[in-house]
Amino acid sequence: MASPGGSRTDRPLDTLNFDASGPPAIMGVVTDHLRRLGARTRTAVPPASSVGHLTLAGPGFVPVEASVRWSERPGGAVDEATAQAVSGIMAVHGRRHGAPRGIAADFVSTATAVLTVQGLLAALLGQARGGTTRRAATRADHAALLTVSQYLAAAAAEDSEATELAPGGPPFTSADDVHFELETLDPGAWAAFWRALDAPAEAIRAGWRPFQFRYATACAPLPEALHHTARATSWPALRAAADSSGAQVCRLRSLRERAAEDTGATPWSLRPAHPASHRPGQAAPPADLPLAGLTVLEAGRRIQGPLAAHLLGMLGADVIRIEPPGGDPLRGMPPTCSGVSARWLALNRGKRAVEIDIKAESGRRQLLDLVSGADVFLHNWAPGKAAELGLDSDDLARVRPSLVYAYTSGWAGRLRTPPMGTDFMVQARTGVGEAVRPEGEVPAPSLMTLLDVLGGMLGTETVLAALLLRERTGCGVRAESSLLGAADVLTAPALSRLAQGREHRSRPGFRRPLQTADGWVAVADEQVAEPPAGLDKLPTSEALATVTGRGTPAVAVTTDLARIADDPHFAGLVSNDSHGAIALSTPWSLT
Repeated sequence: MASPGGSRTDRPLDTLNFDASGPPAIMGVVTDHLRRLGARTRTAVPPASSVGHLTLAGPGFVPVEASVRWSERPGGAVDEATAQAVSGIMAVHGRRHGAPRGIAADFVSTATAVLTVQGLLAALLGQARGGTTRRAATRADHAALLTVSQYLAAAAAEDSEATELAPGGPPFTSADDVHFELETLDPGAWAAFWRALDAPAEAIRAGWRPFQFRYATACAPLPEALHHTARATSWPALRAAADSSGAQVCRLRSLRERAAEDTGATPWSLRPAHPASHRPGQAAPPADLPLAGLTVLEAGRRIQGPLAAHLLGMLGADVIRIEPPGGDPLRGMPPTCSGVSARWLALNRGKRAVEIDIKAESGRRQLLDLVSGADVFLHNWAPGKAAELGLDSDDLARVRPSLVYAYTSGWAGRLRTPPMGTDFMVQARTGVGEAVRPEGEVPAPSLMTLLDVLGGMLGTETVLAALLLRERTGCGVRAESSLLGAADVLTAPALSRLAQGREHRSRPGFRRPLQTADGWVAVADEQVAEPPAGLDKLPTSEALATVTGRGTPAVAVTTDLARIADDPHFAGLVSNDSHGAIALSTPWSLT
């Protein structure tokens, strides 16, 4: 077993080595992250295969083996395209278009890779704490379900959505052909922006609700009058309206522009800070729960922070959620199950909650009391808020030197004068809007919360790495991840192709499902050929049989997310909680 003290290391995986093989889209990300965390490749990487295998070993640790599969059932996912199709990702991403669309970037592969690294880190952390975990297995189709968990929960809820699910949404286009995103969380700023452009009052009123909830519904059926107003206004005038109203606009940047400013920074930062005077005594965790006995305080909102803590809870941590007086207002956000928001449950199920007014001195004292017995403090507050409240890492280290202080931010302070650090603005600023669309399509950020989800997963990976580093150094750690880091991980393959002078966008029509008489069929990426004629006249089952009968791997596209609970491909992965809401099982098998 690893000795928790005395190891001289700068990174959590220093002195460890690994062998890896498997699907390049998944294992490429896994090996990149392991190297950045300090591990070294022991041998040349063998030829790619459809199943991923990895062994990570080093002084003080029993070797940990990881395995990755696309699916465990015949007829299921066999690659990125089919995983997006069966999980409902194509349906959610395609809502703005009114029909399923594939994400041109390898979103499922990236999420699966991050989960695989999490499993490896959790196993090593469990060993360092006296546990016996030696194997970690993940499935890409399971990872895909996790990325749409809030949409699955909402689809199966007992009441209706907060707003209409219908085609439409940003980005907007100016009179001088600038494509841009608009962002504000304030209805007053929204109204002031559009009034400055002389948009019709009724359109302004009707547009706020779908715009406000677009992160939850993955679509925003805005009045066409708002798009018409934008198209009639120059980009300088739009920027002036944003400046005067308090809203923000961001031009959609290209991948080429992002490549020009990319420094190759890691998608996280880990800074050992405060030597701990002693280690709290902890019993060895159960083999399948390597974080059992650890306490995580989470002060998160929306998706990124809560998802990061949710995954830590799945690994056994006791998660205490810090909520404002009166509780998190999102608990009541429609649709609900037994009176509780289905989306909120998808991200916060199983957490304990404590209401604290952090703006009051008494509330901050209460929080510090909790910190004194915690292992992790995790938040995604606005930049500067923690320091303003006296709750930054140095402040909390005074009461808990061994604390892992984890900040899941928007930009990680890596860009000068960035826009608001929300999912859609980061997509716009980093070229994700181009990466998720094939060649020939106008770039547009996905209205599915790609970066909030991937950023939350990256936050979990960062916390696990920081906890392992703490075990190996005896120091508290300040750890930071970001939506910018998530964007860089997602777009890395496209940026690499661009650097090599190759075409960095996928071919026209890439991952576009084939329509049938009553649904859609998606074929594997490497098997795309001229589709058989007449598929649109056949029921989906017959169309699928026609395609696969030619030796082409294909799956039916899931368009009704509420039916995933009954899909035999996901047997054992989906259940219902005490509220009747859809609940997913843990995405790792740890033994």
